[in-house]
Amino acid sequence: MYYELTASMMCADYGNLEKEVRELDEGGIDSFHIDIMDGRYVPNFAMSLNDMKYIAGATKRPLDVHLMIEHPNNNVQLFLNNLRRGDTVYIHPEAEYHPSTTLQKIIDAGMVPGIAINPGTSVETVYEMLRIVKKVLVMTVNPGNAGQMYMPYVGEKIKRLLALKEKMKFRLYWDGACSADKILQFAPMGMDGFVLGTTLLFGKGKPYSGAIQEIRKYCSDIG
Repeated sequence: MYYELTASMMCADYGNLEKEVRELDEGGIDSFHIDIMDGRYVPNFAMSLNDMKYIAGATKRPLDVHLMIEHPNNNVQLFLNNLRRGDTVYIHPEAEYHPSTTLQKIIDAGMVPGIAINPGTSVETVYEMLRIVKKVLVMTVNPGNAGQMYMPYVGEKIKRLLALKEKMKFRLYWDGACSADKILQFAPMGMDGFVLGTTLLFGKGKPYSGAIQEIRKYCSDIG
């Protein structure tokens, strides 16, 4: 089975962003994960509309845009106007009064609709939306900062979502503290992809091509 690997660009070296994107692209990354934070929904600011636009213009690979912002329906069109058909946009259901309205805007723009589920969010509260979305991003850490510790209780929620994904027809992705042992444990259960940050990809002092190849080896060993 092929597992999608996406680079968490909030962890990149912004002094050399063009080089970072090029080397990740050439190294075989599948997509670029763009974390947009407003300092309100999460206690941090990270990446901007202009960062997203730059990366969209620097690669032909898909973008995976994660909106960690309050009331995304108010501003989602700004992001949709600068993306390409087939890019993914995730929203947090708790951040919106009527999340299905925002998801419909994403669908109407030709993007892939997704929801991100926080560690403290139960499957029951998002159950109906699982019928609408194509992707579900499971946060295994509280959103807002890189380099956090994995929350073990999220593993049970992942198992419940895996049991629903064929029936509801969504793909399931891991975001946060993604280590080799977590890939080896959860990929065989049916995860579709992993967001890679400082645990496996960035700041390791080796070429991205080598790091990605090593991660692909874990995946091939599983298969």
